[in-house]
Amino acid sequence: MGSCLSVSVPCDQLVNQVSQCLSVNGSYIYNLSENLAALHNEMEVLKAKRDDVQSRVSREEFTGRRQMLAQVQVWLKNVLDIENQFNDLLSTSIVELQRLCCCGLCSKNVEMSYRYGKRVIRMLKMVKSTSSQGDFDLVTEEVHVTEVEEIPIQPTIVGHETLLEKVWNRLMEDGVGVMGLYGMGGVGKTTLLAQINNNFTKAGGNFDVVIWVVVSKSLDIFKIQEDIAKKLGLWSVEWDQNDEHRRALDIYNVLKRWKFVLFLDDLWEKVNLSTIGVPYPDTANGCKVAFTTRSRDVCGRMKVDELMEVSCLDPDKAWELFQKKVGESTLKIHADIPNLARQVAGKCSGLPLALNVIGETMSCKSTVQEWRRAMDVLTLSAADLSGMKNEILPILKYSYDGLNGDVVKSCFLYCSLFPEDYLIDKERLVDYWICEGFIDESQGRERAVNQVYEILGTLFRACLLVEGEMKNISYVTMHDVVREMALWIASGLGNDKEIYIVQTSIGLRNMPIVKNWKAVRKMSLMRNNIESICGSPKCTQLTTLFLQKNESLEHVSDDFFMYVPKLVVLDLSGNVGLFELPLFGLVSLRYLDMSRTGLEQLHVGSQELKKLIRLNLESTPKLESISGISNLSNLRSLGLQGSNKTLDMSLLKELQCVEYLEYLTIEISSGMVLEQLLSSQKLVKCIQKLGFIHLEESARVLTLPTTCDLRRLKLFGCRMLEIHIEKTTYTSPTNPCFSNLSRVDISFCYHLKDLTWLVFAPNLVDLKVTCSHRLEEILSKEKAVSVTGGHVPFQKLRDLYLINLPMLKSIYWSPLSFPCLSRVSIAGCPMLGKLPLDSNSVVRFEVFFIEIREKEWIKEVEWEDEATQLRFLPFCKLGPDPIESHNMVPSIQSINDYIFNY
Repeated sequence: MGSCLSVSVPCDQLVNQVSQCLSVNGSYIYNLSENLAALHNEMEVLKAKRDDVQSRVSREEFTGRRQMLAQVQVWLKNVLDIENQFNDLLSTSIVELQRLCCCGLCSKNVEMSYRYGKRVIRMLKMVKSTSSQGDFDLVTEEVHVTEVEEIPIQPTIVGHETLLEKVWNRLMEDGVGVMGLYGMGGVGKTTLLAQINNNFTKAGGNFDVVIWVVVSKSLDIFKIQEDIAKKLGLWSVEWDQNDEHRRALDIYNVLKRWKFVLFLDDLWEKVNLSTIGVPYPDTANGCKVAFTTRSRDVCGRMKVDELMEVSCLDPDKAWELFQKKVGESTLKIHADIPNLARQVAGKCSGLPLALNVIGETMSCKSTVQEWRRAMDVLTLSAADLSGMKNEILPILKYSYDGLNGDVVKSCFLYCSLFPEDYLIDKERLVDYWICEGFIDESQGRERAVNQVYEILGTLFRACLLVEGEMKNISYVTMHDVVREMALWIASGLGNDKEIYIVQTSIGLRNMPIVKNWKAVRKMSLMRNNIESICGSPKCTQLTTLFLQKNESLEHVSDDFFMYVPKLVVLDLSGNVGLFELPLFGLVSLRYLDMSRTGLEQLHVGSQELKKLIRLNLESTPKLESISGISNLSNLRSLGLQGSNKTLDMSLLKELQCVEYLEYLTIEISSGMVLEQLLSSQKLVKCIQKLGFIHLEESARVLTLPTTCDLRRLKLFGCRMLEIHIEKTTYTSPTNPCFSNLSRVDISFCYHLKDLTWLVFAPNLVDLKVTCSHRLEEILSKEKAVSVTGGHVPFQKLRDLYLINLPMLKSIYWSPLSFPCLSRVSIAGCPMLGKLPLDSNSVVRFEVFFIEIREKEWIKEVEWEDEATQLRFLPFCKLGPDPIESHNMVPSIQSINDYIFNY
């Protein structure tokens, strides 16, 4: 029989164990309602924490300088997962609560209620635990990429795409630490710099921080330091109380550890980087500083590694920008509008500021009449066009305001008297400004000229004038919109337009109607069709009157100048139909230009023109008499070259009596007069342009007066066999007697055989020799070797014209260097078999060419070697045959002729 094992358990212990089990596990069921409520409350707390953390992150990430910590990112993801689980659990809560019975103490399905209740308890613990983990001291960290604030600019930038690429590539080069972008106001410098700044958002280049600071006209070191400090996180109210030096140290201590880019927009003067606290960029630290300015002087003082000019747009790009601003719909309204729009765009002369503003103004103009009206306004008074006074001219005026001194400002405004796109001869400005009283000539003309060129340099570097050179003539031009700004300023910001009356190149046939002649100070009516000047207006304040190039002008009334007591500059040049000029009343006149007119005689009495300094009568082919010149007691400059009045004994005597004469252009046709002239060293020293025209005597030798002041020499139709210089003491080109001679023109001198005397003109720029049938050599080896002393001739020569010289065999006997040569023109020289060139003779090939008129001649030329032939043949081009025209007497043109005929 089996045995029976008996276990004895006390009854009360068993009851306790069952009761405990029911108490723990049963709570999943009978406490379900309370547990769900607690879970809901804890979930609300967790979501509130989550929202707070997300807000902190958003605020700190807003500037782009910080990013979310990884642990915060993980926590936020956990919260999201918990929220999804909570929502899933909550979706069945109503069903689960309805399953309970016996007042919630039991369930209709104990197993299902038990499991659901257990999930609620577990989630409650998870929510509490996650919530406790959401107490963060830091939620973000500094971004370890280039810190750059993107500058808002227009989405489409037209015209400077190539320059943008060039500037960016150059700035990124290791050798460029400081870059300056300069250009006139409104040309797009800031936009270009902003594009460079924004490029760093895409290509950081391993930089730690990119800083943008607007400097503007009034330099404020504290403001610059404050902007930099805010970018670096240094700024606080307490920090702002520090002095300049303490601020600089703080900035320096941060930036010296960083690789930075600093953009300084709109500099008007030098900014000392060390004063601000910015370490100077170099190859070692790899840092960059780039700035914009209207002044090239600022670029020089900032010691830039790279200097780049931001220029106006070319016509095609300007039209592209203007079209975008006007809008395609407006341009399509009428067939005539596109052509008118092109004309309006042309008036902006490529200035982006003007193209933008005027384009936007015209975008709502839907009739042809409105567009035609806009053209009229832009032609007659552009300042009156909508947008000019408020948005364009004031911006440009900052450049004017930045000029140092009233003299420089007056000289700038003076340039607005000339027509649009006019090439203003620098030498002519010298005379104008001296006579106007802007420049003091009392210390000598050379000092005055130097001051004029200093002022011009200031205006160039301020981007208010543009300089250039054509046919060896140095000129300046003024941008059309800058010119409008100057006229606006000169007229009291448009409040009194009769102060400065400028109506040029608009087809005037009569003098303009002026309400208040007494207010007029300067008047320019150049390049019109005025036929007659009548009346006697009381112009008591008029100082300047420009009437050049009114070719229809034939008459000036006798009393017109009776009431102009302050007139100091009167320019009537280029009026070919004007035969006489009444001089009554011109008591203050200092400058009178009657060149290129039909003037027949000029009689100066003892009372007229006592203050006259400059008198230009060049290219007056009908001039018969200029009696009374000796009465001009203050005369310093007299121009007669190209006039019908050559130097005779009577005029020579009068000129010797002019005490202050220092500038003379004259022509001579008498050997006897030449001899007398050579005996007057005073007059010889005055001659700057000299012509020998059909010398009466058939002397074998022409003796040239030696003077360092001679600049131009012309020989026409002279019979001499040789040309000598006056003094034999000048035996070496190292001590030249024609140190300033720049242009020589020799024509129809049939007996000359060489021009070896040119070795004494080391600064010769332009040499033109035509129709001299016996000329065999330009420089004779036999004659030159004895005086050259190793000196190399033609080092400044730019243009060489050799036309119709049938006996010419040699220019020079061996190859020469021509550092400045840009043009050689040869025709009718069949015996010239070799040019003084080798492969190294010319360095300026970008502007160099050889112009020939006979194809066969170039095929017969003997080159120094094959390398020379290969070097120069590509630069030979066929030109028109000039020989026919050179068989006629050519007209004589001065510098001003060329400028006027441009």
